[in-house]
Amino acid sequence: MRVTSGYRVEILKLHKPLKKTLKVCREASDWLYPVMNLEWDELSRIRWEKQRFNAAEKLIHATKRNKAKYAFDAAFPKMPSYLRRAVLQHVLGAVSSARTRCAENTEAAASSGTAAGKEKHAKGSQGISNHYMPVFYRDNMYRKEEDRVFLKLYNGKDWVWQEVLLKKTDLDYIRKYWSGAKAKSPVLIKKHRKYFLQFAFEQEAALTQKAAAAQRICAVDLGINTDAVCSIMEADGTVAARKFISFAAEKDHLYHVLNRVRKAQRLHGSRSAGGFWAYARRLNAELARKTAGAVIRFAKEYSADVIVFEHLDTRGQKIRGKNRQKLHMWKKQTVQEIAEHQAHRLGMRISRVCAWKTSALAFDGSGKVTRDPRNHSLAVFQNGKRYNCDLSASYNIGARYFIRELLKPVPETERSALEAKVPVVQRRTSCVYTDLKKLSEAAAGEKAA
Repeated sequence: MRVTSGYRVEILKLHKPLKKTLKVCREASDWLYPVMNLEWDELSRIRWEKQRFNAAEKLIHATKRNKAKYAFDAAFPKMPSYLRRAVLQHVLGAVSSARTRCAENTEAAASSGTAAGKEKHAKGSQGISNHYMPVFYRDNMYRKEEDRVFLKLYNGKDWVWQEVLLKKTDLDYIRKYWSGAKAKSPVLIKKHRKYFLQFAFEQEAALTQKAAAAQRICAVDLGINTDAVCSIMEADGTVAARKFISFAAEKDHLYHVLNRVRKAQRLHGSRSAGGFWAYARRLNAELARKTAGAVIRFAKEYSADVIVFEHLDTRGQKIRGKNRQKLHMWKKQTVQEIAEHQAHRLGMRISRVCAWKTSALAFDGSGKVTRDPRNHSLAVFQNGKRYNCDLSASYNIGARYFIRELLKPVPETERSALEAKVPVVQRRTSCVYTDLKKLSEAAAGEKAA
């Protein structure tokens, strides 16, 4: 499996040349967009993308054998060829995307049949938001000599090579963790009034091919009060390790900022809290990265083959109550995406199970649980047992994964026999940890017979 990772390195100086270079690239993009939009009807008839790009380049770049139709070379003299082609490729993609959206909006407006709808869709198809970031191709625009990095930048008059100062910690990190990966051409990024080089590293990862019966998994229950509860489980139901992951200081900092948001909105209106909201989102994103990293480290420590999450999708659901803000800020999908990327780099697989009733059902099969009114993280089982609700849910998550993977390859006749002995596994949304134990015992009995 091919895995591509990114790493952003801050550029310490050279702000003026970087600003001029970015400005020239965006001006070139703005200059090319109406030209390519005008010529798109002819260009779109060319089937192959490479031939289409060559035809577009001949329209703007003059050579000994080609006379350009448009004076791009005069408007942007001495622009490096690789940078010109990168901008042109970006513009062709933007025009193609805008034309596709325009066609879809026209069909939607025609189906609505109203003038207001046609006007709305027509406005949505006009123009593009230009946030182009230039690519520095190796040897032509970017050069690395040991720990020294050089970029070809625009100084206002000409394109010249200039040395870029990077942090020693960033260089050491790249040398330590990415020395064996294939490095792609870096992209210039501007964010928060700072300039960065975004590196992309590509590597091959071999994912585990173990059968389900031989796997060891890390079942993860993501929560709000406790960031994650992880359980290392095996196919027979053995729990090898458990871990509660909670970044209390980070969450306290985040909730403090959210309280400031509410206070600012109450006193001065919703528009006054924009800076606080941006700060809260950055803190929340960092919390998600830390949670995903802690999950991966725990799974790696116990040599897990698969990390199992719940399929959490709350889109379209109305959230009410005093915890509404916390639920809106809960970055469950971000945690899973980051964990998936890091797991694939380590050769681990990612799987998801249905989230219905994983927390509502007791792992020992005693039925539905009730939450302790004094401590919401504790669940009271119907038999009177008190247990951590998130830990019980992580057991159920791991059990549902193994029940699904163990029954999937079994022939129909054997599966029917196992389901007759353990009928509850036929409906996976109500399966719990004790059902996996029963299924494991039934499968062992079938093999012995």
